[in-house]
Amino acid sequence: MNRREMLLSSLAVAGTAMVGKVHAAENHEHHHHHHQESTLNTALIEVASDCVQKGQVCLNHCLTLLGQGDKQMASCAQSVNQVLAVCVALQQLAAQESKYLKSQAKVAMDICKECEEECKRHADKHDTCKACMESCEACYKECKKIAA
Repeated sequence: MNRREMLLSSLAVAGTAMVGKVHAAENHEHHHHHHQESTLNTALIEVASDCVQKGQVCLNHCLTLLGQGDKQMASCAQSVNQVLAVCVALQQLAAQESKYLKSQAKVAMDICKECEEECKRHADKHDTCKACMESCEACYKECKKIAA
């Protein structure tokens, strides 16, 4: 066995041992934190997530109609776009139990209420707007609990 082969063999053995140690440490860490999976803000995370999902569908619908010349959907698209931005941030801050969550919830309340009102104007004609309106209303109510 030459020097190169010996060195490569030693590295392979050391690497295998290191992978085993890393894997053991990962399992230990996973086990250690397993009981901390729940968060205080589960309901808020869920409604914000629903708002993002319904908002993306609504925004796509608005853009399609705008592309077909329906200019009435411009303000709806604008308000939904703002909801998407605020609710993504809201989800993240809620999941992190951030000290900024309360102030973000206050901002989200205003934006969700505005979007709810805008979507209400189209809810009888467009199911996507109705779904977005309902998700914004639910998010507003949940934010109000946090912001109070």
